[in-house]
Amino acid sequence: MLFGLFKKEPKDSPKKIISQKKKELKKLVKDKQYQKALRIGKEILIKVPHEEDVLFIVGGIYFMQNKYKTAISYLEKALDIGQYDTEALLLKANSHFKLGEKRKAQDCCVKVKEVDPKNKAVAELLKKIQDS
Repeated sequence: MLFGLFKKEPKDSPKKIISQKKKELKKLVKDKQYQKALRIGKEILIKVPHEEDVLFIVGGIYFMQNKYKTAISYLEKALDIGQYDTEALLLKANSHFKLGEKRKAQDCCVKVKEVDPKNKAVAELLKKIQDS
């Protein structure tokens, strides 16, 4: 019999708790409460270090705070999981560009173009890189 397949997760199961924390994280970001969001994001990552969305969100918050090197470290971890995540690649490219690392920014742009050749944001960034 397949009794085990349809069991509900207990409310205090690790999966349920992480799921609730992720919802809370996304709401905090939506409400622009970035410091609280960082705290929740880091809590999640302590328990589940390979949570790709959370790595991306935390990297994005650091990018918005002009902490580009920190942003890159989180984005690299996200890209270790989802190698061709165009949003993470683009944010990483922009971080490198802000740090004056044009070559690394271009490398990220090339990867984005491989996956999404018509990506307008990458075309704009490449133009900024060439013009600078």
